[in-house]
Amino acid sequence: MRIVGIYNSPMFLELCNVSVRYGQGAMDAVHQVSLGLNAGDIGVLIGPSGCGKTTLLRAVAGLERVHQGEMVLSGQTISSVSVHVPPEARRMGMVFQDYALFPHLDVARNIAFGIAHLPSTERAQRVKDMLALVGLEQSGSRYPHELSGGQQQRVALARALAPRPQLLLLDEPFSNLDVDLRERLAHEVRGILKAAGATALFVTHDQLEAFAIGDVIGVMQHGQLHQWADAYSLYHRPITRFVADFIGHGVFAPATLQRSGSDVSVQTPLGLLAQVNGSLASSEGMPDGEVDILLRADDIIHDDDAPTKAQILRKAFRGSEFLYTLQLAGGQTVLAHVPSHHDHKIGEWIGIRAEVDHVVTFARS
Repeated sequence: MRIVGIYNSPMFLELCNVSVRYGQGAMDAVHQVSLGLNAGDIGVLIGPSGCGKTTLLRAVAGLERVHQGEMVLSGQTISSVSVHVPPEARRMGMVFQDYALFPHLDVARNIAFGIAHLPSTERAQRVKDMLALVGLEQSGSRYPHELSGGQQQRVALARALAPRPQLLLLDEPFSNLDVDLRERLAHEVRGILKAAGATALFVTHDQLEAFAIGDVIGVMQHGQLHQWADAYSLYHRPITRFVADFIGHGVFAPATLQRSGSDVSVQTPLGLLAQVNGSLASSEGMPDGEVDILLRADDIIHDDDAPTKAQILRKAFRGSEFLYTLQLAGGQTVLAHVPSHHDHKIGEWIGIRAEVDHVVTFARS
């Protein structure tokens, strides 16, 4: 499996060929994962259920031992086959799915729980600073049950940040919140983490959360890390077919790739795409001939004057736009984002054309 990172400099957190296995003879739950995270950055692990992202997070926390490879935090090996620094000695904070707030303690005492060793004056100031950081200055005397889900989430974040951890770990912290609240809170949490100068590793299955909060995102499947990159690269320059299919809305269509010097042409069901080499994404190194091209919904433009027509099979209203599922006369299915004032009926034929800025192709499946 090819692993691609986005940095060349030494990392604050480094994982090198890390594998985690449950029991003798079992398959690896995490298999040879390598990644690096800069100090002050937010990394996100994303993938379908059972892909190994939470197991990897638990291994970073020290809750699972590594079967192979090495983890280094701030220059110190914290996990390897022969080294296992216990969780309490790793100076990490953790925010769980259910927040794990103490119901019998008010907000201020929840935040102060992990800094009981500090002198009382310093502890009180740290709690005050944390309340200000998460925007709950007036809520110190309230109890968790008196707060909204989003406010409880912020208290859990403040409590985790209070001891000034080297690394903050967040395991699907928004999974219990309403869908509409998740992306907004992800932006808020990103602002809080950046204001605190925190380095964080975040696990989610939600792409919008990942894009909203992450500086760098890792896509996992079957325990393997397919790609570790920024959101733009994952979307426009996926290096594996799984990443291309998992991120965003799109389909694979049969195509023919031909090169002539520096010019590249790709014949698709929607016509000929002419591109120069620099605009190709996963096509670098791809031999000429039959390939599959990734056509995303934003690559397909609704144009009444276009010679290519497609029939609307399904449509999903998204507020400012529809997501149309379309079928060409030859049977190929494509997706298209269309402004919502173009409210066509299912079964209707409309004109479409391809406008592809990043050509992404893979070997024919």
